[in-house]
Amino acid sequence: MARQLDYHTIHEIFTRFRAQEPEPQGELYHVNAYTLVVAVALSAQATDAGVNKATRPLFAIADTPQKMLALGLEGVTEAIKTIGLFRQKAKNVIRLSEILVEQFGGEVPSSRAALQSLPGVGRKTANVVLNMWWHVPAQAVDTHIFRLGNRSGICPGKDVDVVERAIEDHIPAEFQQHAHHWMILHGRYICIARKPRCGDCLIRDLCLFEEKTE
Repeated sequence: MARQLDYHTIHEIFTRFRAQEPEPQGELYHVNAYTLVVAVALSAQATDAGVNKATRPLFAIADTPQKMLALGLEGVTEAIKTIGLFRQKAKNVIRLSEILVEQFGGEVPSSRAALQSLPGVGRKTANVVLNMWWHVPAQAVDTHIFRLGNRSGICPGKDVDVVERAIEDHIPAEFQQHAHHWMILHGRYICIARKPRCGDCLIRDLCLFEEKTE
C-alpha cells in the first residue's frame, strides 16, 4: 500500500484524467433508473460486457419492475443464465422488483439507505446508481479502484470503506462527480492487475507504484 498523495499531486492527476476524458461514462447498458439498478446488481462478480450481452435483450422487454414481474422468475433466470450466480441474481431481481412496486410505487428511490434495502443492492451498487442517475458525487469502490488507489497513493486503504472515505476526503470537490469513473476506467484498461501498462499511463510520473513496467 502506497502512502497518501498530497493535494497538489492528486489535483494534477485528476486534471489529466479530465483532459483526456471530460465526461467519462459507465459501461453498463441501461435505459432508466430501474434498469441501471438491475444492471449494477447483476454485475457483481461479472464483467460489464457479459452483463450487457444478457441485459440488452432483457431490457427490451422488461424495463420496469412491473414488466420484470410479468416475465417471472423462470423468464428472468433464462434471460441472465450466461451471468455468474444467475439463479440467485434472478431471485434478487424479482424480489427487488416486488419491493419497488409494493413500497416505492414502482419508482427507484434516491437515498442510499432505501436503495440498500433492495435485495442484491449493497453500498457499491447504491453509490453507482446515486452517481450515474442522480449525479450525486457518491464513490463506488470496485476492485479496479481499490487496486489503483493503493498502488498509486490516490486513495490507499485496507478495505473498500477506507478507500471510499479517502476518495471523499482527498480528491478535490471539482473532480468528485466523475472520480470513480475515471479511476475505474484507468484501472480496467491501464493499471491492470497482473501487468500494469505503465508505459501508457498518463500519471506514471505522479504514481507511487514502485514496480513500474515499461
